[in-house]
Amino acid sequence: MSFWDERYDRADYVFGEGPNAFLAANAGRLQGYRTALAVADGEGRNGVFLAEQGLDVLSIDASPVGLIKANELARKRGVRLTTHCLDIAGYDWPVAQFDVVAAIFIQFAAPALRAAMFAGMVQTLTPGGLLLLQGYRPEQLAHGTGGPSQVENMYTEALLREQFAGLQIISLESYDTELTEGTAHAGLSAVIDLVARKPD
Repeated sequence: MSFWDERYDRADYVFGEGPNAFLAANAGRLQGYRTALAVADGEGRNGVFLAEQGLDVLSIDASPVGLIKANELARKRGVRLTTHCLDIAGYDWPVAQFDVVAAIFIQFAAPALRAAMFAGMVQTLTPGGLLLLQGYRPEQLAHGTGGPSQVENMYTEALLREQFAGLQIISLESYDTELTEGTAHAGLSAVIDLVARKPD
């Protein structure tokens, strides 16, 4: 069993059942969009939230255990979720397929894979589509309240501006906040948020 399968193989939800606070705070931006991709969606809390907003959602993750729980959460909430279990390193990002891409704490990716994932997310957005991304900054290592232990996996504003230079940045913010997302993301955290739009 993989690391993530082992982590998700429990009755409760590691990161909670509710959506990420940043994603929920941007719900108003989702009006008028039809399709969404939830990247590395784990147990499905964010994909389910997007489906609750009326979007047709594809939730992708490498853990079959996580995606089983994602489907269970969707049924519990009365929404439909399409799931696809895959190794994201080999994902063939479809061109201009999704109106919204949500990438919430996907920092398992080392720099080379991260660059490929970021390029894929831009590629798969439709013209006018919206990217919603949240991650940890390097300062998170001092907090120790979640996330990877590798500083190179963290995000900075300069990194995100460079990697998403082809998008129109609507909002890019760095701040510390109290996270209450299950047992895995709990306590004062150094985060960075990006809201960006693909040009028409």
